[in-house]
Amino acid sequence: MDLILLLKAVILGVVEGFTEFLPISSTGHLILVGDLLDFNDERGKAFEVIIQFGAILAVCWEFREKLLKVALSLSDSASSRRFVLNLLIASAPAMGLAFVFGKHIKAVLFSPIPVASAFIVGALIIFWAERCQEKTSNTNGQIYTVDDLSYFDALKVGIAQCAALIPGTSRSGATIIGGMLFGLPRAVATEFSFFLAIPVIGGATAYELLKLWKNPVAISGEFSLAVAIGFVAAFISAFICVRWLIHYVAHHNFIPFAWYRIIFGLLVLLTSYSGLIAWSK
Repeated sequence: MDLILLLKAVILGVVEGFTEFLPISSTGHLILVGDLLDFNDERGKAFEVIIQFGAILAVCWEFREKLLKVALSLSDSASSRRFVLNLLIASAPAMGLAFVFGKHIKAVLFSPIPVASAFIVGALIIFWAERCQEKTSNTNGQIYTVDDLSYFDALKVGIAQCAALIPGTSRSGATIIGGMLFGLPRAVATEFSFFLAIPVIGGATAYELLKLWKNPVAISGEFSLAVAIGFVAAFISAFICVRWLIHYVAHHNFIPFAWYRIIFGLLVLLTSYSGLIAWSK
């Protein structure tokens, strides 16, 4: 048994869970940590996508009452049907672009330096969004919950989510900050980002599992165990993070995360250009 591999799985699982729903980019963190742990080959990249589903299950568990209510009332509730359609509408733009340009993006941008640069640019956008949020309050009208979102609101958030195809941007950050720039209250944008993660990341996970299934050599016993451990670690840490974030956004803004992105991004760039850490290109 490769204990080092299992330790890497735990570390990456915790990193995934604690960063998936914060506007600091889980993919960016996984690329950087995976690079440090020398777990950035094709199996490592597949591992990172698969364990994201553990984080999604944490959201499903946290909002199980809402999801169950929607599922049971789908046939006779216009509100439930609108909720599901909003998720499909918001998912479509990014999933479509990922299908067309996904391989090219991974080949060009999935490395530490582009990620660090995206961290810093994303921070500046957060500063801008928070400033706009202070000047305007609920410019989209009477929007107090995710059930109040229109199809057009969902489409705008979906378009904003396309920015998350650039690693280091953050899927949750793109949807939350994009929603805020379009006039959604911070809490509503955050909650919709939670739900939107289910079809988007669920689809990405299914795609990676299909690729691994077609390549039985890649699915060794140790690798499967590592995936299982990373999955559980991601679930537990994501559940803690989601609970915390729900309470946080009720009383605070995202400015601290912007400063974190800048400091972290600059640290990666400085260690790279100084030669202190030989990040992969």
